[in-house]
Amino acid sequence: MKKIFAFVLAVMMILGMTACSGGANYTENNTEFVIGVSGPLTGGAAVYGVAVQNSAQMAVDEINANGGLNGVMFKLIATDDTHDATKVAANYASMLEGGMQASLGTVTTGPALEFKQLSVEDNVFFLTPSASGDAVPEFDNGYQMCFADGNQGKVAAEYVNSLGLSEIGIFYKSDDAYSNGIFEQFKDNLDPSIATVETVFTGEASDFSSQISTLKDCTFIFMPIYYQPASIFMTQAKGIIADNAVYYGCDGFDGLAGQFEDFSVIPQEVSMLSHFDSNATEGMAADYIAKYTENFGTDTLNQFGASAYDCIYAIYNAMKAAIDAGETIDVTISASDLCEILKAQFQGGFSYSGVTGENITWDASGYVAKGAVKYTLKEAN
Repeated sequence: MKKIFAFVLAVMMILGMTACSGGANYTENNTEFVIGVSGPLTGGAAVYGVAVQNSAQMAVDEINANGGLNGVMFKLIATDDTHDATKVAANYASMLEGGMQASLGTVTTGPALEFKQLSVEDNVFFLTPSASGDAVPEFDNGYQMCFADGNQGKVAAEYVNSLGLSEIGIFYKSDDAYSNGIFEQFKDNLDPSIATVETVFTGEASDFSSQISTLKDCTFIFMPIYYQPASIFMTQAKGIIADNAVYYGCDGFDGLAGQFEDFSVIPQEVSMLSHFDSNATEGMAADYIAKYTENFGTDTLNQFGASAYDCIYAIYNAMKAAIDAGETIDVTISASDLCEILKAQFQGGFSYSGVTGENITWDASGYVAKGAVKYTLKEAN
């Protein structure tokens, strides 16, 4: 009886080990280089996730049409997390099972904080297009193509400091890592001579009458929030906030022009800190815009997608640079081995020029170094 029990236990242990290592076993049989991403493909933040999926797939298709990497094609696996961190673990497991060797991480910050913990355990390299939380690239396997929240807050403050204002309004979401992170860095870098009128919201608030009342005399309002609450605020503030006021946001504002039906009737100027001009008429940005709109229209044309397009090409170019430097990258390379190669590139002076910037670089922090500009989404009426 003991022998039978021992045999059954041994079989169970072997099966358990096989199940736990499913991703690694699948990778050994890969016939394509597999890149995974988790993002909101449905729900309120879907405009970001769909843009990332579309753009990443477009880049993969272009690379494959040009022969892939030394004849090996690429494959994208996109999974839906609905901007819900509790869904990331299942998505991550399914991507590993699908052979994921590198990743774009997640689209938004909350899920990214879960993804980074999972990926560091397996040493999976990720370059996120848009999860901008300062803590996202905490470990040496994580990098950002977007500006970190702290950098957004710092650069936004530097811009405001240059305007000669004596007072500004600030409207942010205090229970959101993205919004609160930018707010804190903005305040840390804001000229202390500039007075601030601050108001907040939490959760899924949809009535901003009290916040609008607080900010009604401000002619410049900094709003480090996503476009959905921003559009509600702007609509409810018509006739209360002065027509000559300026609404100024960060990358969360991306999507306003395509998703906000009443955008054109908002009297105020709406602008944002950006690394992508969706109205570009020349250069790589213009080429990307033309290709994206031809394939997917303009509703999901935003910097999240542009950044994802750059992420795919940056990973591809870093792999190519490593091969040119003598590294061997076989199609069945493990995620951990590829991670070590990519880390050496991203920490070793690798640079990339694309849609969202020229001579983009990274260092051991995982933060990106590239130029930022004020981009006007809408001129004042």
